[in-house]
Amino acid sequence: MTATLPPEVQRVFDRFVTTEFTTIDRRGQPITWPVTPYYRPGDPCIDVTTGLGYPKKANDARANPKVALLFSDATGSGVEHAPQVLVQGTAAVDDRDLDANRERYIRESSEKLPGVKDMLPPEPVRGLFNWYFTRIYVHVRPERVYVWEDGDTTREPRLFDTHMEEVRSGHDEEPPAEYAGTEGGEAVWDARMEELGRRYPTAVLSLVAPDGFPFSLRVPISVDRGARRIRIGPGALGLPVQPGLTCVTAHDHHPMFLWQRNFQVRGDLIEEDGGWAVVPHNVIGGFELPPTSTFQKYRLNFAKILRFRRTAKAELRARGR
Repeated sequence: MTATLPPEVQRVFDRFVTTEFTTIDRRGQPITWPVTPYYRPGDPCIDVTTGLGYPKKANDARANPKVALLFSDATGSGVEHAPQVLVQGTAAVDDRDLDANRERYIRESSEKLPGVKDMLPPEPVRGLFNWYFTRIYVHVRPERVYVWEDGDTTREPRLFDTHMEEVRSGHDEEPPAEYAGTEGGEAVWDARMEELGRRYPTAVLSLVAPDGFPFSLRVPISVDRGARRIRIGPGALGLPVQPGLTCVTAHDHHPMFLWQRNFQVRGDLIEEDGGWAVVPHNVIGGFELPPTSTFQKYRLNFAKILRFRRTAKAELRARGR
C-alpha cells in the first residue's frame, strides 16, 4: 500500500502534473510517454489514462503488466526541492465501463488541472471528441519505489518495497527475465533530435532491467550529430544499465498545462568510448498541444485526430458498441 510511503513521496504522486509512464511492447521495447497521474494519499494504486483513440499504452500494459512511473518533472506541482521518484509496478487495465471512465476523467482532470477546464469543448459538441475523452484507465500497483532526494540522481536512491513494507537493498531476490538485446542497424536522424541537449538538456532514459521491469531515469543528454548518437551524461546512480533496446523521451508543459510538447527516440543503448550512447532508429512525436494558436494546434494534429477517431470507432466495434 502506498500509505506506508513517506508523506513527501505521496505528495509527489498527488501533486505532479505529469509522470513518465513506461510500458514494454511485445518486442521487448520500452516505450515512455508523459501522462497525468491521479492519486490521493493512501490509495492502493496510482492511476493513469489513455484515450480510446490511442490505446497502445493500455494494450501493452494488458499484455505485459510490468510497468513503471517516473516522477521527474515538478513543473506546476508547487513542490519545492522535489525528489525524483521511480515506481515499478503491476498494471491492471480498466475499460469495463467506458462511459463511467469518461465522466471520471472529465471530473478529475478539471479538478487537477483547473486551467484546462476553460479549454474543454462545449458539451453539445463534446461527442466529436469521444476518441479523446473516452478513457481507458490503468491502475498501477507499486511493487518497488526508488527515491532520489532533491532529484539528485548522482546520489544513491532510497528503495522501498511496498509489499514487504521495508527498504530493500537491491534486486538480487528477483529471477532474471527474458531480455531483448540491441537491434542493430544504421542510425537514423531527424531534425527534431536537434532539440535534445538544447531545448531539453535532460530527458528520460528508459530500459528494461534484468528482472523484467522497466527502469526509467531523467539523465543529462547531448547530441553528437556527426556520429548520429545521443550521448548519456555520467553520474546517475541506481540505473541497471546494460546494452539493449531503449527509449529517450523529451517533454515539457506549461505550469497550468495550457500547452504541452513531447516526442521520443527509440533505438539501441550501447557502450561506446567509455560511456553510454543511444543509436537512434525511430523518432516518434506524441499528441502535442504546443504553445501556439488554437488554429495551429488543430492544423498540426488534424491527421492524428482523424486516425484517432478511426481507432476509437474500431475499439467500440470490437466491444460490440
